[in-house]
Amino acid sequence: MNIPADLKYTKEHEWIRVDSEGIVEIGVTDYAQGELGDVIYVEINYSLGGQVAKGEVIGTIEAVKTVAEIFSPVSGSIYDINIGLNDNPSDANVDPYGKGWLIKIKPDNTAELDELLDEAAYKQLIGE
Repeated sequence: MNIPADLKYTKEHEWIRVDSEGIVEIGVTDYAQGELGDVIYVEINYSLGGQVAKGEVIGTIEAVKTVAEIFSPVSGSIYDINIGLNDNPSDANVDPYGKGWLIKIKPDNTAELDELLDEAAYKQLIGE
């Protein structure tokens, strides 16, 4: 199982990468995509510039096995949405930490990032 050390994680199995400009990129973890099965549809309930609050449902991932909600790990404004998943939702399975990213948020309060899990805490959460 791939759990990159340079990312942060949520208890809801999302990964978070912060770029050099402070933009927060979000996707589902390798563990989550494995549990979901083949992803067939991704829906983000916001448009660019929309405001989200930490913990809000920002979309859903539909897979063969189930539908899972995507939660915002931070409060802020929607910076970018991976529209490539519209045509290739399987990117969330094949490349969850690369082409399979879901959404980018410009955070209002970067201190919220300190509440996220590191690699060791996430491994403990999933029993690895």
